[in-house]
Amino acid sequence: MNDVSWPTIALQSEPGQPAALAGLRVLDLSRALSGPFATLGLADLGADVVKIEAPEVGDETRHWGPPFQGDQAAYFLSVNRNKRSAALDLKDPDGIRVVRSLAAQADVFVENFRPGVAARLGLGYEELSRTNPGLVYASISGFGQTGPDSELPGYDAIAQARSGIMSVTGEPDGPPLRVGVPSADLAAGMWAMVGILAALVERQSSGRGQWVDIALLDAQASLLTYIASSYFATGVTPRRQGAAHSTIVPYQDFATKDSRIIVAVGNDRLFHAFARATGLDCLIGDPRFTSNADRVVNRDALVEILSDRMATKTSSEWVKLLAEHGIPAATISTIAEMADDPQIQARGMILETEHRTAGHIKMLACPLRLSRTPPSLRLPPPTLGEHTLEMLRQ
Repeated sequence: MNDVSWPTIALQSEPGQPAALAGLRVLDLSRALSGPFATLGLADLGADVVKIEAPEVGDETRHWGPPFQGDQAAYFLSVNRNKRSAALDLKDPDGIRVVRSLAAQADVFVENFRPGVAARLGLGYEELSRTNPGLVYASISGFGQTGPDSELPGYDAIAQARSGIMSVTGEPDGPPLRVGVPSADLAAGMWAMVGILAALVERQSSGRGQWVDIALLDAQASLLTYIASSYFATGVTPRRQGAAHSTIVPYQDFATKDSRIIVAVGNDRLFHAFARATGLDCLIGDPRFTSNADRVVNRDALVEILSDRMATKTSSEWVKLLAEHGIPAATISTIAEMADDPQIQARGMILETEHRTAGHIKMLACPLRLSRTPPSLRLPPPTLGEHTLEMLRQ
């Protein structure tokens, strides 16, 4: 099989304005969530992302359902827009030859195989960088490319458990809980995107690419920030706080007359305003609650007082009243309520497009807002192998 050339497509974020990453070629061998989430961000910003999938089966998330829209899994549709799909058999030497040819022309190569698998296929960083020294090669795995557990299979739930984040998620008297979204996968994808962009910036001066090594465990642990720092400072193991904040009080949910509300009283000025808004002016002069540090020490006493008061009005009444006093507060929305939120809609966070087999679909948008080169929706998620001939026709 002859070498193949990379077909070009014209990209613009707005008429006459090239997209932020227009011209950037990304070869994506990742599947499931962490890698596709990283390449989704690049694709939304204008990169030309070619997704390599196994013939007949493709990315396994194509089959992760229900729910399905038409013959497409909603899971797959969520993170694969703006990409082209080529179906190539990586067990076939010809398939490997095509991928190597495309990698020689790419700026970025993304994979999330278990460490060592890509190299055994002849698609490792060392081999591809010899042909393309400027290649930025990103690997995402459960535990990274080094360390005693590097070759273990890695999944989001495992990273959440080992990172400690599950130990601080849930009610104080309940079991540890997994975060409601696959936070390790998503964090790894975001860090991979940051690493890729950093390596591309550095390449402008050195002319050389580099290997970006991302571990789900590392990415998840990095989100612990001040919680881990509290342990490092005191030696006290943090515990679950439910919806409460470990170092700010009151910063949590409360039951109201009809549902639940969350308040975020982040400083002493807000606490004074909150006390007045709730008719509890007596709290302002109470030495137990003078400063946030005092309120943390006397958390239980303060929460008991506030719980009784918050139960006297409905959630909507409290949100309106607290907003009038400048107190951050919100009801706890369902996903349906989030989708109908006027602020979400005003920010353009819901995308709609037509898919060849799924019909009319909706997706969450890229949250980046750039004044001149914003993210854009150019292509619906591809069907399996939809663009294979474009890759081979050359």
